[in-house]
Amino acid sequence: MTAEIGTDIPKSIDILRNGGLVAIPTETVYGLAANGLDEIAVASIFAAKNRPFFDPLILHIGNRNMLNQLVSNVPQNAKKLMDAFWPGPLTFVLPKSTNVPDIVTAGQDSVAVRMPNHPTTLNLLNQIDFPLAAPSANPFGYVSPTSANHVFDQLGNRIDYILDGGNCSVGLESTIISFIDEENPCILRLGGITNAEIETIIGHVNENIHQNSNPSAPGQLDQHYSPFCKLKELKNANMENLQNSTILFYSPESNICAQLTTQREIFNFQALYFTENNTETQAAAHLFSILRDLDSKGLSEVYFEWAPNEGLGLAINDRLKRAMVKRD
Repeated sequence: MTAEIGTDIPKSIDILRNGGLVAIPTETVYGLAANGLDEIAVASIFAAKNRPFFDPLILHIGNRNMLNQLVSNVPQNAKKLMDAFWPGPLTFVLPKSTNVPDIVTAGQDSVAVRMPNHPTTLNLLNQIDFPLAAPSANPFGYVSPTSANHVFDQLGNRIDYILDGGNCSVGLESTIISFIDEENPCILRLGGITNAEIETIIGHVNENIHQNSNPSAPGQLDQHYSPFCKLKELKNANMENLQNSTILFYSPESNICAQLTTQREIFNFQALYFTENNTETQAAAHLFSILRDLDSKGLSEVYFEWAPNEGLGLAINDRLKRAMVKRD
């Protein structure tokens, strides 16, 4: 079986209704979707990705009416954030209803739900009467896909169809916020909506983004989003080691890029950039494509510069920290 890449929404719906797997575009990354209320279909997601069953999934919906089927309570502050950011890259962890299979939630009493901001997938979601469980459409632990071709390259022989919606505009997974403790909402994953944006709506939120033994949301494991190429911090580099190296700068305008460029006669290196125009939105959108390109170029190691540690830069650096962790 080799998956076709196409734009056929009716075909995608037919596959999903019959328990199959379809890669779907979102504004964040491509997701590997199955009927979120069909235990067997959801199990096939874990098999295709080689994903451990202890890592819960996110359910995707096309309208807020479907929330009533999936959760038992939506706190007022969660509703305020939905009003502000849905559809968009913000996922809510809420008490689940009895309709949600345990395989989706790793046996937990809560479920993660979001409404993606992509016209193709919203169109699809609003033509079906079930949510889509849809983790990133890549082998577990590898760099997330931001194009249909990324999905085809690694899962093309394991799934039924790839719905092409172009390149992802955000390029970072959704931010995840838990309302299990209604009075103390907590960020479980940094992502496309910044903590500062959330706090302008509901005030201070806590943060707990590392859980290795029993994660309550996707993307909390220390080793994740990892290319095979080894990533090394530029700030800790021995200058002699930079000779004939590849350096991934945040942008051509960063201070360290300017400093090393003036010493090009001493240090011969290849320069790559997260963002050519020095914007965090472009850096976020390009992040996973760049990490994949390191492997496609056959590079064994690359020195990299951190993003500015603010705004979306916090989420970019979170992904880089996890991508640095050595693969088994």
